[in-house]
Amino acid sequence: LSLSVCISSRELFSPSQKYQLLVYHADSLFHDKEYRNAVSKYTMALQQKKALSKTSKVRPSTGNAASTPQSQCLPSEIEVKYKMAECYTMLKQDKDAIAILDGIPSRQRTPKINMMLANLYKKAGQERSSVTSYKEVLRQCPLALDAILGLLSLSVKGAEVASMTINVIQSIPNLDWLSVWIKAYAFVHTGDNTRAINTICSLEKKSLLRDNVDLLGSLADLYFRAGDNKNSILKFEQAQMLDPYLIKGMDVYGYLLAREGRLEDVENLGCRLFNISDQHAEPWVVSGCHSFYSKRYSRALYLGAKAIQLNSNSVQALLLKGAALRNMGRVQEAIIHFREAIRLAPCRLDCYEGLIECYLASSSIREAMVMANNVYKTLGANAQTLTLLATVCLEDPVTQEKAKTLLDKALTQRPDYIKAVVKKAELLSREQKYEDGIALLRNALANQSDCVLHRILGDFLVAVNEYQEAMDQYSIALSLDPNDQKSLEGMQKMEKEESPTDATQEEDVDDMEGSGEEGDLEGSDSEAAQWADQEQWFGMQ
Repeated sequence: LSLSVCISSRELFSPSQKYQLLVYHADSLFHDKEYRNAVSKYTMALQQKKALSKTSKVRPSTGNAASTPQSQCLPSEIEVKYKMAECYTMLKQDKDAIAILDGIPSRQRTPKINMMLANLYKKAGQERSSVTSYKEVLRQCPLALDAILGLLSLSVKGAEVASMTINVIQSIPNLDWLSVWIKAYAFVHTGDNTRAINTICSLEKKSLLRDNVDLLGSLADLYFRAGDNKNSILKFEQAQMLDPYLIKGMDVYGYLLAREGRLEDVENLGCRLFNISDQHAEPWVVSGCHSFYSKRYSRALYLGAKAIQLNSNSVQALLLKGAALRNMGRVQEAIIHFREAIRLAPCRLDCYEGLIECYLASSSIREAMVMANNVYKTLGANAQTLTLLATVCLEDPVTQEKAKTLLDKALTQRPDYIKAVVKKAELLSREQKYEDGIALLRNALANQSDCVLHRILGDFLVAVNEYQEAMDQYSIALSLDPNDQKSLEGMQKMEKEESPTDATQEEDVDDMEGSGEEGDLEGSDSEAAQWADQEQWFGMQ
């Protein structure tokens, strides 16, 4: 209304007041998420400011409008340009955002402008410019942790980053932990999960940082990256107890719960997160994991796309959407999403696993082998990379012996690594070395309980005619994950193959008929219909 009055009667408002009105109007549009309109009004405001700066005197106002000095209470031109850049980023026009911020002279750039520029440069792949901007942020604000993480993610050495903060660390009491914090996240960004875990654990045990939710979340994520899902879930649960409104990292937590078949817990987690905020990617990813493991791939695809819309840098959302596309047979589209996940998180093995699974699904064994070798060289020879390379080698009859060697190395490093145990069992099954397989699986299950391991042990026991114990293993597997289709199929197959004419079992069959236990078996068959539509353990199809 005031702008209309201003246009109709230029005498009522001074040029500086018109500039203020345009900025206030643009701010209102920005908060209403009308970003294109806001950009238009901010542009008009900057034009008005430019005209204002050319006039040496402010035009005197009339009426009730009080005359004020031009410099008094005027919105900063730099702040207006920052708001324009924010609008462009919301509109996914990063080039325009960079252009508007680049137009601000270096000396006039505030830390938040340099921070936005650094993030935009990083996203655009302009690493050198991004590093320069992050360093400028640290020069002005040596305790800007996001700038520290940004530099570490761009492969700047931890020692160099620490040197930029050393003066502040030494001048402020009780801040010596920060150098250890930087060291820990330097390990994180080089993919050295073991040393990162040990360093963060040492931080978390200190009285000053004990029960810190952010450190617990980082620790949970590192355990997940290292393949230690049990400890990862434990740390996520600790963080949740300390902060019931925690959202960060809950997408990974939901994924882990879904993998374990705890779909009811996943559903409850999704509902709780939606009650906290539906403007973050995490609730949508958690609900998407529930749909994926319920074999509702179309819904999982939609939820993953919604999560990406809210946060295009959500690695877990990209992995969810990629997995849904792969299971729907849209492998080429899935490959695009896994590649983007790798770009965002080059040290996360699960991103490479998804891409390699796509290559194998499309019979591109050569591409899968090249990728697996690259991962092995980049992330080092640990149990996870060795197992991933062995997985590809198992697809080619020529490289079976190499797969065996790789799996033996992986199990030497980590005898409890489930994926390595599963792949070694698969190899022993091909060679029909069932007794060796049973020994391997019993050893792996001595200190842990896992649905897949119990199910495979059941399969091996069937092969050596140990039917009763096999049935027990299938039952344990289903108690851990009621949605495990293969365990259910194993039980049903055994029930169908049981013959009443078998001399050794004839009396038992008669006794079962007399005692009504047959009805129990029929009941378990009827339950199969409920389980038949549920998802298998992810990645073991």
